[in-house]
Amino acid sequence: MAAATVSQPTRGPGEGYDRGDMSPRRIGILTGGGDVPGLNSVIKSVVYRATEIGDEVIGIRRGWEGLTHLRFDPAPDPHYILGLDRTNTRTIDRTGGTWLHTSRTNPTKMTAASLPAWLDPARVMAMTGADGVVDLTPVVLDNIARLGLDVLVTIGGDDTLSFSRVLFDEGVPLVAIPKTMDNDVAGTEYCIGFSTAITRAKELINRQRTTLGSHERIGVFRIFGRDAGFSALYTAYVTSARCVIPEAPYDIDRLAAVVTADREANPSRYALVVTAEGAIWQGARMQDVGEADMFGHRHKANVGEALATELKARTGIDSVASELTYDLRSGEPDALDAMVATTFANIAMDLVRDGITGRMMAIRDGKYSHTELPAAGTKARRVDVADMYNEERFRPRYEGKLGDPMLLVGVGGGVATPA
Repeated sequence: MAAATVSQPTRGPGEGYDRGDMSPRRIGILTGGGDVPGLNSVIKSVVYRATEIGDEVIGIRRGWEGLTHLRFDPAPDPHYILGLDRTNTRTIDRTGGTWLHTSRTNPTKMTAASLPAWLDPARVMAMTGADGVVDLTPVVLDNIARLGLDVLVTIGGDDTLSFSRVLFDEGVPLVAIPKTMDNDVAGTEYCIGFSTAITRAKELINRQRTTLGSHERIGVFRIFGRDAGFSALYTAYVTSARCVIPEAPYDIDRLAAVVTADREANPSRYALVVTAEGAIWQGARMQDVGEADMFGHRHKANVGEALATELKARTGIDSVASELTYDLRSGEPDALDAMVATTFANIAMDLVRDGITGRMMAIRDGKYSHTELPAAGTKARRVDVADMYNEERFRPRYEGKLGDPMLLVGVGGGVATPA
């Protein structure tokens, strides 16, 4: 659909925002990092709620790149800026991904090769550190000002949220919405994308049971989770599979014995293991591969294939690895993610309406809430192994859940304070 026209701002950024006047706010919205199902529900809900209260919404495309690479010539580059209204966002919540597109741009750690060609070399030099890394935060601040944004709504995981905090500390009115399939953002029990990931993993694993049984194999399923095992743990919870997680390095010989016993006890003669991408056995070394992104992340070597090879060597049983990573982030959100995304968006707009910024939407004690933006150095949540994981049985703990939040873990369970 055609984009709404982006007019030139009638006032500077933040001007009038706290005055209590009735002039419309100009709200910018972006999605950063990896895509997950539910992002479009947030975008649509922000737009619909904003129009109800008389505000204007400007979509910033390709995440933070939209604010590092935006050029005014003299109008803002339509490749990065898109006017949003009820017409062009009406159906976007019916699909996955992000209608605004995304990137893994980190404005504070740009390389010379990643800079927009039109930047003034003298200004680039002024923003370049001794290590050669370029901090484009001043460019982002300038572009927010030139767009006349009164408030910024950012949707992302740890990396997107970390730069959101940088901007808020620089005086940008901002609210944030957490998303990640790893469900490991500090301060919230739930992140958009998590439920859909577990739902998809359950469907994919259950679909493969017939093939595994037909060949009497051990199935190893690799799932997201570089540092946190929530996705693997909850997938195992709903599939009755064994699982291994980054928080608990394990004895691979004992795992081999357990899955062998599982296979022997199963009339269909197969067994299942779910491994988080960052889970390794004691004594193993899994190398990161490929180039690091702007946040310093590299891909993990495929631990699923490595584990399947080791299990076959130890058991003599044919073992096959299946990759469940990118399938989990594709397609439309499940009902829970759509509901949380829509609710987070409306809470964010409640705060914007009331002039409250610097907050991240959250689930706390099973209830909708909001909390402060994670500060620099705040570590992501981790699985509380003692409370949630049975290391002897490679299982989630099913007992003792009375009184727990619906998602079985509070904002404790590994929330770290700033390092």
